[in-house]
Amino acid sequence: MEKIDRIQVEAELRKFVGGPAFIHSEATSYVFVRNFKVEITDAFIAGDGNGPFRVAIRFDGHGWLRMESLTDYEIDGEGRLLLAGFDDRGRMDVALHLGKEPFSE
Repeated sequence: MEKIDRIQVEAELRKFVGGPAFIHSEATSYVFVRNFKVEITDAFIAGDGNGPFRVAIRFDGHGWLRMESLTDYEIDGEGRLLLAGFDDRGRMDVALHLGKEPFSE
């Protein structure tokens, strides 16, 4: 993973707008959603400089998912957008992954 480049991540988020996507999301180690299929209607990233950043995704025209404290991203070999937030000790606090196909269980 590399540090979030706001312009690059915004472009990657836009690739998911207007179609179905699968979401994997977790905060710390006790709250998560996996293979939540939605129709993404809007996607935004906010934050300045080196972050942290926050991403908001509107789905099915009336629901929102918002993740904060995101610091790093990666586009994997399957075109999935993987976002994560790490604390000052290198531990992952949050994750938000978007893909066109379901994530493996």
